[in-house]
Amino acid sequence: MTTSAAPHLDTGDTAWLLAATALVLLMTPGLALFYGGMVRTKSVLNTLLMSFVSIALVTVVWLTAGYSLAFGDDVFAGLIGGLDHAGMAGIGPGSLTGTVPTLLFTTFQLTFAVITAALISGAVADRTRFAAWLVFVPVWTLLVYVPVAHWVWGPDGWISQKLGALDFAGGLVVEIASGASGLALCLVLGPRIGFKKEAMRPHNLPMVLMGAGLLWFGWLGFNGGSALGANGLAAAALLNTLVAGCTGLLGWLFVEQRRDGHPTTFGAASGAVAGLVAITPSCGVVGIPGAAAIGLAAGVVCSYAVAWKFRLGYDDSLDVVGVHLVGGVIGTLLIGLFATATMTDGAEGLFHGGGAAQLGRQAVAVGAVAAYTFAVTYGIGKAVDRLMGFRASAEDELTGLDQTQHAESAYDHGVLAGPVGSASVKAPAKKESPVA
Repeated sequence: MTTSAAPHLDTGDTAWLLAATALVLLMTPGLALFYGGMVRTKSVLNTLLMSFVSIALVTVVWLTAGYSLAFGDDVFAGLIGGLDHAGMAGIGPGSLTGTVPTLLFTTFQLTFAVITAALISGAVADRTRFAAWLVFVPVWTLLVYVPVAHWVWGPDGWISQKLGALDFAGGLVVEIASGASGLALCLVLGPRIGFKKEAMRPHNLPMVLMGAGLLWFGWLGFNGGSALGANGLAAAALLNTLVAGCTGLLGWLFVEQRRDGHPTTFGAASGAVAGLVAITPSCGVVGIPGAAAIGLAAGVVCSYAVAWKFRLGYDDSLDVVGVHLVGGVIGTLLIGLFATATMTDGAEGLFHGGGAAQLGRQAVAVGAVAAYTFAVTYGIGKAVDRLMGFRASAEDELTGLDQTQHAESAYDHGVLAGPVGSASVKAPAKKESPVA
């Protein structure tokens, strides 16, 4: 007769998860830079602040009720947890989740909720009232993110425990949820003034690349930390993440070269992010060849998907739908092809002899999460719009949200002439031409 060992704190696992939590938190400032470089100069600060304020808003909601509802014991059919741990009740420094402190696990999961809410802002950048965003984020976190997190990662969630679909680090919970929600919200707000008529190019590509680099760096903690331990699974997830980011970048550049005749820095940043999005659900269930294929598929498909908005007429400002929704769907579905028992200890995809059953489970999960998040977000958006107005006025949008929403500007465009201390800087006098 054998008995299971009592849960114990593992200092190695705890140290790794502490580092991973910090890495994932860094992703939100990285996202702010990524998005900030993509907008026009008149809305840079507003775009940055929509990400930064999400850290504060989601933290309050998560510690008040979100964690308990997402990860507490199920109270109804695998759909939602209870409120036993509301306000972090009953969780102290000695409480453990696996081999790490529950307070650390709570914080790690909080950083996922933060960046998921921040991701949505990219779909409606350049035209959103900041006050409305402050109302939307807490409501969305409770009504959309928390239930989906329980379905997929909760102890009795219906997607993981009953359906048997796999999502290692957030393809359903983060990527598809944010992408479908972004689509719903940009439909509620409508297109920007000048959409499809004016060029709305990124104003600062070095900022975009810096943001993408920080996202890539943080993603190693995002995916590797989801193993919840300093072990071989964390190492495999981390390496798969690196590989998929690389093949996503190369795939996007390949499309640009063939389609446009030149690869771009913007395409490189976007391709890397697309690959990272797609590998998120699968990094802990596929091998390196599978990770390379998933990243490459995302880089190629997403490079075309970002143009769908022009044909279909929805104004997804910063390509949340084309990259995060489409990339999340690709990565989640391809688990059904590339999952290997050496990683999952059980489930296998079609290409490894497992048949089409896992692919079917993944498809059901994708459809359920996309439909729920789209419908509920659309309802929240409409309610906020009716209550207080979600979209900035036409005058504010044309002037720029930095000035109208925050009374600031990202760049000083003033002239040199004028008082500087006690002196004045004057333009040099024009030299007269010699008279013949």
